[in-house]
Amino acid sequence: MSTKSQNEIELIGDAHISNSTETPLRADAFEKSDHDKIKSIQHHFSEIMKELGLDLTDDSLSGTPYRVAKMYVKELFYGLNPKNRPKISTFENKYKYQKIVVEQNITIDSSCEHHFLPIIGNAHVGYIPKKKVIGLSKINRLVDYYSHRPQVQERLCLQILEDLQQTLDTKDVIVIVNAKHLCVSSRGIKDKSSYTTTMEFGGEFIETELRNEFLRIIKERRNSFE
Repeated sequence: MSTKSQNEIELIGDAHISNSTETPLRADAFEKSDHDKIKSIQHHFSEIMKELGLDLTDDSLSGTPYRVAKMYVKELFYGLNPKNRPKISTFENKYKYQKIVVEQNITIDSSCEHHFLPIIGNAHVGYIPKKKVIGLSKINRLVDYYSHRPQVQERLCLQILEDLQQTLDTKDVIVIVNAKHLCVSSRGIKDKSSYTTTMEFGGEFIETELRNEFLRIIKERRNSFE
C-alpha cells in the first residue's frame, strides 16, 4: 500500500515518473504458478466489478473476471517473467558487414504502469555489427517481450537497448519508440492526437552524423511504404 498522498500519486502518474531501468518486481514475484495467479486475480477483479455496481450473474459479465485474469498473466504481461524472454540466437559476422542494420516499424503493444491503459505505437532499432549479427525477427520478438509488461516508455527504450547491447556484445545500438498513450487520450487532458517519442543510443551513435543517418533511413523507408 502506497504511503504517498493522493496528490503525489496523481503527480507521478501524470508525469510518467519511473525510478529504475529495471521493472519493479517483488522478490517472490514468481513463486506462485500462473494458475494460482489467475485464480487470485479473478477473485479480486470480480470484487472490483462488484464495487462498480456490475451484476456478475449476467451471462455477458460472469466470465469477465477470469478472462481479465488470464489476459493479464498470459498475454498483456507475459514479459514480466524472465523465463518468457525469447531465445535470441546470434551468428558470427562472417561477411564482415560493418554498416547500420535497421529494423523499423516494430509494433509496440504495451501498457502504462500508472493506469494500466494501452501504449501503442512503433519501435525502430538499429545496430552496427561487430563480431555478431542477429536474426531480424529476433529484434521484433525482443521488443514484444519488453513491451508486454506494465511499462514506462523511457524504461522500455532502455531495456531494449541494454539487452541488445549485451546480446550483440557492442554498444553501437540505437532505439527509438513512438507511441500513443491512452492514459493521455482517454483520461486527464484527453488529447487524441499527441504521441510520445523516446530515443536511447550508445557507442558510435553518439556521433551526430551517424545518428542522423539512422533517422534519415527511418524517414525514407516510412515514406516509401505510405
